[in-house]
Amino acid sequence: MVPPMFETKLRTLISLLSIAVATFFILPVSAQQTAKRLILKDGSYQLVAKYEVKGDRVRYLSAERNEWEELPNSLIDWPATESFEKGRAAGAPVPEAVELDRETAADRAAEEAKLPQVAPGLRVPSDAGVLLLDNFQSQPQLIELQQNGSELIENPKRGVFRTALSGGKQTIELKGLHAKIQAHASLPAIYVNPDQGQDQYQAPAPLELAWDRFHIVRLQPKQDKRIVGDVKVSASGKVSQGQNYVETTAEKLVGGWVKVTPKTDLAPGEYAVVEVLGTEGMNTYVWDFGVDPAAPENAAAIKPDAPAKP
Repeated sequence: MVPPMFETKLRTLISLLSIAVATFFILPVSAQQTAKRLILKDGSYQLVAKYEVKGDRVRYLSAERNEWEELPNSLIDWPATESFEKGRAAGAPVPEAVELDRETAADRAAEEAKLPQVAPGLRVPSDAGVLLLDNFQSQPQLIELQQNGSELIENPKRGVFRTALSGGKQTIELKGLHAKIQAHASLPAIYVNPDQGQDQYQAPAPLELAWDRFHIVRLQPKQDKRIVGDVKVSASGKVSQGQNYVETTAEKLVGGWVKVTPKTDLAPGEYAVVEVLGTEGMNTYVWDFGVDPAAPENAAAIKPDAPAKP
């Protein structure tokens, strides 16, 4: 058993050690936050906790390394150093921070210029794959469509049909009668980023895919499913595929984006964006949506930015 007096001294020692350790690790960080700047004539600077001038040398305690260091007095831009300290004391914007904000804004504007603007204050996000441009209560909105795996007889191509083992007819079906996303506009535009959202299908290296390979099909309801299309296989193994295609136009946009637009209004019902892979067939992972002017607002809709205040 530890004597009470020794136990008290031990606790005191532990507390002192804890304070010393905390001070050792925290001091450099807090020192950086409150550090002064010795601005050099070449435009760079040293973060210092304090400094003193000794003849032609300036001795300072580095806020980054927590060590005493020296610099020639002639290297320091004293007017800039004093101006910085006065400005910070008065709460004026720090020139370096203002310049950084300006550069950040310029970089953001340059990146946004690479993205299609679909409506005033509304651009497609850079990390999206397939987006539907809707109009809800007179407001343009972008809704991201998710890939939905349709059902087909098991195939080693992971969702891409090309051949079948025997003759006959197979259907490509989606579960449920309605898609989660419902467009209110009868003429919704589809924006596709071919480099995103292709997790379900990795094209073989030799296969060059056309940029306008995305189309819209009308789905047919059947019991509790929606039919995307069918695959007919002859006795010789020849495959033909049939879908109820909607007539569309495809436009190549900046940044590699593709805009797919129906040529005429879409009647209320269920649809899907499909990817046709040339001789490889069709990707059976599709992006489904419906058209229903009376549907509630879609969740997670991307809305236009609020106009900047003058």
